[in-house]
Amino acid sequence: MLEERSLRGFFMVLHMPSTTQPQITWEALPTNFVLPDDPVENIQQPPLAAALTDALGAAKFIQPDILIGSNFALVATVNQKIVVKAPDWFYVPQVHGIAPGKIRRSYTPYLQGSAVAVVMEFLSDEDGGELSVRSTPPYGKLFFYEQILQVPTYVTYDPYAPSLEVRYLQDGQYVLQIADINGRWWIPELSLYLGIWSGGRLGTTTNWLRWWDISGNLLLWSAEQAEQERQRAEQERQRAEQERQRAEQERQARLDAVARLRSLGLTQEQITEALSLSEAEVSSAWE
Repeated sequence: MLEERSLRGFFMVLHMPSTTQPQITWEALPTNFVLPDDPVENIQQPPLAAALTDALGAAKFIQPDILIGSNFALVATVNQKIVVKAPDWFYVPQVHGIAPGKIRRSYTPYLQGSAVAVVMEFLSDEDGGELSVRSTPPYGKLFFYEQILQVPTYVTYDPYAPSLEVRYLQDGQYVLQIADINGRWWIPELSLYLGIWSGGRLGTTTNWLRWWDISGNLLLWSAEQAEQERQRAEQERQRAEQERQRAEQERQARLDAVARLRSLGLTQEQITEALSLSEAEVSSAWE
């Protein structure tokens, strides 16, 4: 399947691009504009996107002026016509605030904040359109992100293979990057590594996309972080209980020593001082 998609993408690259430079403007989406409501093409798309965002949230990476979205409209006006793409996941480092009570239903770069920094598409099992360079309407996704939005980092992930590809925008065109020795890709806009991780989350075992920091530490999901905290609290409880038992055993040994020291002729005051016990404790053991 991956070879077929790659071949299909290769032939799309051979298509003759439009020789006319598109006129791009950044305008707000009209309130009466009907956004597409297409179903996702891959059942794994929503949980994959949610897991990426969850890890960033658990790491306290997400701030109020950051916009991270999934299947959310990115807007550009090309040749006076509104064009909308809704990537599976994207990141914008700086956005303008919205009025209280208002809902953000789309995002227009430069008008409502900074440029889109990272876009991810999870390949469907059907068409491979995520690599389309179609330069006429309806624009291919790769063409739109590369030439219209000019997104610096474009990630495509095929969860069926699994296969992850990362492209950087260099001199106006995407260049495919090579993974490091750990099989991960550096995402400069987030200062994090991205890679594939196999395991379970929310009852689903599959190949997930995950983040690692510059030191190689995996960014935990919130559930993993909560479990880690639970284990840490349990370990601390066990340590405290062991310490309590050790202290009690030590105290009992000192109480047991009262009779022995008494037999040696020591007074209660001397035993109290020698064993670091209270007068009440020595008196109780004396009887």
